[in-house]
Amino acid sequence: MSSPKPPAAAVLLVVSVFALQLIRSQAQAAGREIRSSLRPTEPTIATELDAQLSYLEGQFVAAAEAMPEEKYAFLPANGEFGGVRTFALQVRHVATSNLIFFSPILGQALPPGVDPTGATNGPDRLGTKEQILRYLRDSFALGHRAIATIATKNAIEPLPRSPVPFIKTRLGLASFSLAHAFDHYGQMVVYLRSNGIVPPGSVGQPPANPPKSSSR
Repeated sequence: MSSPKPPAAAVLLVVSVFALQLIRSQAQAAGREIRSSLRPTEPTIATELDAQLSYLEGQFVAAAEAMPEEKYAFLPANGEFGGVRTFALQVRHVATSNLIFFSPILGQALPPGVDPTGATNGPDRLGTKEQILRYLRDSFALGHRAIATIATKNAIEPLPRSPVPFIKTRLGLASFSLAHAFDHYGQMVVYLRSNGIVPPGSVGQPPANPPKSSSR
């Protein structure tokens, strides 16, 4: 005689239990994945440098964009400014310097028209604001790629050839690039304000030198 079949309700209960266990297991796995994606990554030399480069890039590119093209040839007239760079050359110089600093980190030769000696203002063919801004953005893109390769094992490893005689390592070139660009950003701020333009990075900021309240 054949054994009696289990009731349909019992079969349904067993299937439901297995289904619930499967759903719970999938939900737990998804939860672990979400928590893992939300967990802050451990900082590295590359992430710390890249965060600073991103901040610098935002400030610098915005300042370069803020100056009207007809003012790109501007030079300050009040004070001792003989022989200094125009606004356009300030931007070109930083872009060129970025290429000089970051190319060796990637083991690349300097692009055509980029000479680490002399005024280091880059190719003279860069005449329009659009051309100069594209050149600037490309130089920062190279910087992000270069910084991504810096790690503990190679940060202070001497480079076979450095375009800057007193800087020999990837970490040195990357950190100096930030200081160098911010130096010229400060000069560009003067150029912008001299033309009645508030640097975009300063818009909305509280006064650094608030007026003193009159005493009674």
